[in-house]
Amino acid sequence: MRILVVNPNSTASMTEKVGAAARRVASEGTEIVAATSTNGPESIEGYYDEAMALSGMLSVIRTTPDYDAVVIACFDDTGLDAARCLTDKPVIGIGEAGYHMASMIANKFSVVTTLGRSVPALEHNLHRYGLMSRCARVRSSEVAVLDLEHPGSGACDRISAEIGRAVAEDRAEAIVLGCAGMADLADTLAKEHGLPVLDGVTCAIGLAETMVRLQLRTSRLGGYSPPPAHKAL
Repeated sequence: MRILVVNPNSTASMTEKVGAAARRVASEGTEIVAATSTNGPESIEGYYDEAMALSGMLSVIRTTPDYDAVVIACFDDTGLDAARCLTDKPVIGIGEAGYHMASMIANKFSVVTTLGRSVPALEHNLHRYGLMSRCARVRSSEVAVLDLEHPGSGACDRISAEIGRAVAEDRAEAIVLGCAGMADLADTLAKEHGLPVLDGVTCAIGLAETMVRLQLRTSRLGGYSPPPAHKAL
């Protein structure tokens, strides 16, 4: 099995972190191909960055051969619907994966993301997926995405403090980390706070492997129909 993990931003160090998280949970025999968009913003923090990332991300999916599933490694689920139009293979967003898994292990979960400007996009997705009623709150830690790439930035401490507030104020029973760049923090934060802390990257890999084994494919009817040839990238 070969899973393409696409980082829609252009920061290669984040791709390496995401790839390492994916390989840590992948089954024996699953190959993880971690790819960085070469035509996108260095980080995705809100609606404008999402739009700027679409072309490069879709190009990676279109030009990478022989994958069995695609994971979009941006918590905003950047371009998820458009990507599903490019292939009948399963395409999973890490935000979508984290939300769905959290809803199956907790009555209420909170999301801890990066900057406040990202919160509306995540709330929009939760409504769209039908899971807003299961989410106690989407919280911002006011950590810039690129700060997650610098060990001395204090990012982990700020995220941890926000998790503490989510438990005390939201009565959250689980936490979903709202950025692919937080993939390496989940285990430490779960032990520190004594509750499930979900990383969307690893959740998405588990779902992708299961969908491939079940031979599930993306529907080609209706909204996910392939684009006409004259509109292809």
